[in-house]
Amino acid sequence: MSHPSGSGAPARPLGVPTPLLEADSPVDAKARALVQDLFDAEARLMDALPTDDPLDEKRRRRVDLTRPEILGQPDAIRTTLSVERDAIAAVAAALAKAPPRRIVMTGCGDSLAVMVGARLLLETVLGVPCEPMQALDFAYYGARTVGPDTLLVTLSSSGTTTRTVEAMLIARARGARTLALSNTPGSALMTWSDVALRIHAERKGWPTQASTAAMALLMQLGLELARALGRSSQEVEDLQAALDAMPALIAATAAAQEDAVRAIAEREADGAIYLFAGGGPSYASALFGAAKVKECTPDHALAIPQEEFHHYNSQKAGEPLFVIAPDGPSVARARDTAFEGRRWGGRIYGVVSEDEDRLDALSDAVLRLPAVPEALSALVSCVPVQLFAYHLAIAKFAKAAA
Repeated sequence: MSHPSGSGAPARPLGVPTPLLEADSPVDAKARALVQDLFDAEARLMDALPTDDPLDEKRRRRVDLTRPEILGQPDAIRTTLSVERDAIAAVAAALAKAPPRRIVMTGCGDSLAVMVGARLLLETVLGVPCEPMQALDFAYYGARTVGPDTLLVTLSSSGTTTRTVEAMLIARARGARTLALSNTPGSALMTWSDVALRIHAERKGWPTQASTAAMALLMQLGLELARALGRSSQEVEDLQAALDAMPALIAATAAAQEDAVRAIAEREADGAIYLFAGGGPSYASALFGAAKVKECTPDHALAIPQEEFHHYNSQKAGEPLFVIAPDGPSVARARDTAFEGRRWGGRIYGVVSEDEDRLDALSDAVLRLPAVPEALSALVSCVPVQLFAYHLAIAKFAKAAA
């Protein structure tokens, strides 16, 4: 494969690739050898990524596999929660014997977005801080403050993401408990962590159901742990009922919105940058939307935290912005975001709950979602932006081939 710049691939940098391989590393020799092996394998995977050629066949193959996996998310969630039911209960019972006073949740890319999406539910039912943190930031900086009262939750579909495995290794070295979520039994992450739960999802296309099934799994664990800790309440049971209903609502959302999303994608197919904004759990869907556009197309995409949008001229004339704002306290600020985006000449696409109308007059199109508890909303609000990325890629392939 040629280097994207067309100038030939440069040599990879020499030297120790990570602080965990330095002489003063807190992890032992066996763990260092694992990190080196993972780093070498990851470098080979990077070399195999698709190019920015608008007709890149490798990217096209993965795009073609993505839509069936988007539509298969309900089954992936049902299967994961059903097959892992006993394992989830066992992990919750074990954690309840020495309850964590702090939960750090780490991963890279979509895996980190999963943690952002699950945070509100976990903090609501457990009453302890649950902090999403990028795996590199945790491994190299944040791990200094962890100890036996910390639970580190890691997520990597492959189970071999180097920075995520590093985060787990250094957390263990500092006495924290570790829980791994992964699609891949026998992977480094699942093998080396104290406990592990499996995600049952496909990853042949660009990842979608591997993320939503992981988010549902983490939410279910939170509910089970709340019960094991004696925090069972009507709120917990209402959230359980809502989580049980999620697969059907995800399927209904995809069926109801796909035609409208396809029309938006075809309208925006000549663009080169795509913006997504959200607050709270909706920021997870903004991250998913930006990631899928960057994977499915050769173009730029950016996820913007809701408030951060307002501290710069974040949108330029002609750029599309998805404002993701299902029910919750950030809707009023999302309305301001849509107003400012229109004022700067952008095109606005609102993603809102079914009865929400505050973005209607400010949006070029509005995608309406089933009303669900905000703590679960990322499971539904990610669906339109996933479909947008897919249909955008298909539209761009068609234009490039014309």
